[in-house]
Amino acid sequence: MTHMMRAPCDEEAIRSGKFAVTVAPGQRTTQSGPVSALGATSPRAHARSHPAVSAAAPVWTLVAAILGSSMAFIDGSVVNVALPVIQVDLHATASDAQWVIEAYLLFLAALILVGGALGDRYGRRLVFASGIALFTLASIACGLAPNILTLIVARAIQGIGGALLTPGSLALISAAYPPERRGRAIGLWSGLTSITSAFGPVLGGALVAFSWRLIFFLNIPLAVITLVILFQRTQESRESDISGPLDWPGALLATLGLGGIVFGLIEASTYGLFAPIALVPAGVGMATLIAFGLVETHSKTPMIPFTLFRSPTFTGANLLTLLLYAAVGAVTYFVPFNLIRAQGYPPVAAGAAFLPFVLLMFILSGWSGGLVDRFGAKLPLIVGPIIAGVGFLLFALPTLHANYWVTFFPAVVVLGLGMAVTVAPLTTAVMGAVSVDRAGAASGVNNAVARTASLLSIAALGIVIAAVFNHALESALATLHLSPALHHALDAQRNKTIGAQVPPNTPPALAAQLHHAITSAFVAGFRVVMLVCAGLAFASAGIAGILIEGKPRRVG
Repeated sequence: MTHMMRAPCDEEAIRSGKFAVTVAPGQRTTQSGPVSALGATSPRAHARSHPAVSAAAPVWTLVAAILGSSMAFIDGSVVNVALPVIQVDLHATASDAQWVIEAYLLFLAALILVGGALGDRYGRRLVFASGIALFTLASIACGLAPNILTLIVARAIQGIGGALLTPGSLALISAAYPPERRGRAIGLWSGLTSITSAFGPVLGGALVAFSWRLIFFLNIPLAVITLVILFQRTQESRESDISGPLDWPGALLATLGLGGIVFGLIEASTYGLFAPIALVPAGVGMATLIAFGLVETHSKTPMIPFTLFRSPTFTGANLLTLLLYAAVGAVTYFVPFNLIRAQGYPPVAAGAAFLPFVLLMFILSGWSGGLVDRFGAKLPLIVGPIIAGVGFLLFALPTLHANYWVTFFPAVVVLGLGMAVTVAPLTTAVMGAVSVDRAGAASGVNNAVARTASLLSIAALGIVIAAVFNHALESALATLHLSPALHHALDAQRNKTIGAQVPPNTPPALAAQLHHAITSAFVAGFRVVMLVCAGLAFASAGIAGILIEGKPRRVG
């Protein structure tokens, strides 16, 4: 479910029809059409590359973009549903399970801006196709993974493929369609990919019932069809007047910095915050990110132009994105563990649990865009996160054996409503805070911030859930008067949290008590995490109230 909630500056920016710039900071821009938040370039650039384009080419480009995007969206959402099953099957610890998600998000977040710049420079179709091919090969490796380490490495390679693939879909559409037809094309892309995002987890949940490996093989037919369409029915486009090198030093430092911090946070959930194995990598990661900032301020073509943050609205919008999307990322990661392992839901039901969220986002997207025209961006960006915060609070209420319709369903609906109110105004705030010629860079930065938020929150909140789990489990075990051998066997599995297994030779009555203790301890940790997420949402509303510019008052 990681990609059910798209970054705030995805299709909304293009649909507004106000901008058209390249994604890479420092590149030449034009005002002849709308901007893609993920790397779209102007139709003028496309015309330079291919002055004669067949009438059918844009339609096939749209089909290829939808199919290719669906691969990433489906895979991102399905893996979270499958993860509780994967953890048991591959005997993975809780930190191992985190790395299955984090390895993908790390490379996606760190390299997505570079992926957009590569498409502008070397050809959007070529880079998009390369991303699909790499993503698919990595998917096959995931499906065949004999152990958790192989799966994590394959997921990291998927992240690199995703960084090439994700910016390309909207970039191809923006380059293929003239301004007067582009909005409708983006609308079709948005609607159809939303449908695949919604029903992908349901299909994935059904496949998990047979084998979790099947979810990764879903990408193979989609990839083959997409690549055939790309190379037989679409044409290449690129910028022909790009100068200056790509910001590879920035990309490397961003990857190492984020990776060090995430590694430290994940290990801290097992060994403690001040253990050397956690503290040293986190410290190195922070130092590397400081170096990244210094490199970016002196680069002629930086990944992140920090001058954008001179705008209080832009700074506020990105801080809001960081906090709110951190909370959403934590929900989409931890809820499947609660539903499947603690509540006993079948994977297909867990996959369908977030359907109301996605449908609300899809149905209310146009309405929420109208809120900006009536009230400006500030008020919706205060109200939306507050509603979302209430949704997080509702997630903290269910205990064990909770009925979905009276517990999780209201939480999903309220969270979906809050995010529906937030996303379009957030896009407007980001894009309106900068000049037209910096819109591509602004949207790309905001997209990267959203992905980084999920990356960091899963690692950081893993510490919270592990600490509460261990405390609650120890308290429960103390009342059961276990034998030293049995107590030791359970202690050895604490690092699996909800994945801990009761030893097979345990008497049935005691086994039931132990299972209840493990699941109750996890739910206790989950509830604390949801309260933290609510706090993040309310804090993001406060940031909007302080930093986001209000609607200008009419004079006269």
